[in-house]
Amino acid sequence: MNQTTQQPYTGDEICRKQAFQVVDMLRRGEVSPAELIDAAFARIGAVEAAVNAMPITCRSRAEAAAIRLDDTMRDHPGWLAGLPLGIKDLTAVAGVRCTSGSLGLADFVPEASDPLVTMIEARGGIVVGKTNTPEFGAGGNTFNEVFGRTRNAYDTRLNAAGSSGGAAVSLATGEVWLSHGSDHGGSLRTPAAYNGIVGLRPSPGLCGSLSNTAFLIEGQEGPMARSVRDCALFLDAMAGFQPAVPTSFPPPAKSYQQSVIEADNKIRIGFAPDLGGYAPVEPVIMDALHGAMLLVERNGGVVEEACPDLSELEPTYHVLRGLKMAAAFKRAPQEVTRHLKPTIVGNIAFGRALSVDQIADAQLNRTVIFNNMHEYLQRYDVLACATVGCMPRPVEVEWVDEINGLKLSGYMDWLKFAFLATTAGLPAISIPVGFSEEGLPIGIQLIGPPRGEAKLLAVAAMVEAVVGGPNGPIDPNIRH
Repeated sequence: MNQTTQQPYTGDEICRKQAFQVVDMLRRGEVSPAELIDAAFARIGAVEAAVNAMPITCRSRAEAAAIRLDDTMRDHPGWLAGLPLGIKDLTAVAGVRCTSGSLGLADFVPEASDPLVTMIEARGGIVVGKTNTPEFGAGGNTFNEVFGRTRNAYDTRLNAAGSSGGAAVSLATGEVWLSHGSDHGGSLRTPAAYNGIVGLRPSPGLCGSLSNTAFLIEGQEGPMARSVRDCALFLDAMAGFQPAVPTSFPPPAKSYQQSVIEADNKIRIGFAPDLGGYAPVEPVIMDALHGAMLLVERNGGVVEEACPDLSELEPTYHVLRGLKMAAAFKRAPQEVTRHLKPTIVGNIAFGRALSVDQIADAQLNRTVIFNNMHEYLQRYDVLACATVGCMPRPVEVEWVDEINGLKLSGYMDWLKFAFLATTAGLPAISIPVGFSEEGLPIGIQLIGPPRGEAKLLAVAAMVEAVVGGPNGPIDPNIRH
């Protein structure tokens, strides 16, 4: 969409181009990886003090990677050809600090990269830094005791969301062309909505990564970008079978980029902006969602207001999250756990107190929810709803406790729109569809069928086109 309240970055032209365009330039030899590294670090130097999106950088490592770039995978659809990118500071990059936002790991430097990072680098991605995250990725506001707060690119007084807040802001401000993130409670989606970029939570196992809870599918890695096509490019680079990841599987034969290129306006969207009254949505967001769907209809798409039965979604999600937290920290050393923030301690305690009946009910209920969504997605290509129900709050506010006059009691309550895709194991994407009067971006969430990333991306591309996207990078709007 054309952003009217901010001017795009007016420095080096290369930083304003989409990733797929820059990769094409790399393939043709019109620009070198070394030149892009210079451009990325110039941009990082220009904006980091304002936003704190990428507190860990690794320029020497990136320059060495550019020199030894191996093009044996040049014909792979996800070939990145030496494009600089960011990795979230929860995922290991060999020889680079990996703090997970925790004082207990503040000086940890892994010797080996996560297999996902190894795959991305083998496909021509060059890591220039690690993006900021809340402690162990827990929470919808990106802050921690190691690096402090990441600030919203459009108004530095406000929350950038989380937990992939650093990744989203690094894209919105033009530090990198692609950035990796992860998602359990909306961590790829909410920051995308708050910073005017695209975030895709893939189907479980498509972008495999190491985890000590590898058989639990709720937490997933995924791509973030400034456009749907760039997101598809990065998904092509991230997707693939990983023998070390038990849930992983290979992507389809046709690239995700090709699905975006071939996208047309013959789409059917089931529209449930507040999921049938499941959670409150502020009027400015509701208006933007309705406006986007009206544009879809005017451009040949079909939109019908319909909501599947999502009974028991909220308690089911919380049980699954609690089980994950209890398992993830069960064997963590005391020198790490003694630093944990209170919300994580509470999550662990909740998980450890779960009964067998609660866990069994959660598994049964999530199956019902999946079945209901499967039936729904026989009629529609995607379900469209809010990504998040409220606009960003001040950066100092850890979690939102009120929306539209409704008091919220738990620190995850304001993120309820993230629970459905996570619980049902479905791919979901957030794309920008408008701006508030104050110039803050607003996103819509599209949820697709099982392993239906190709269809999901195609629909997202059509929606992006009709609302006038994508957004370009901006200079941080520094307000005090």
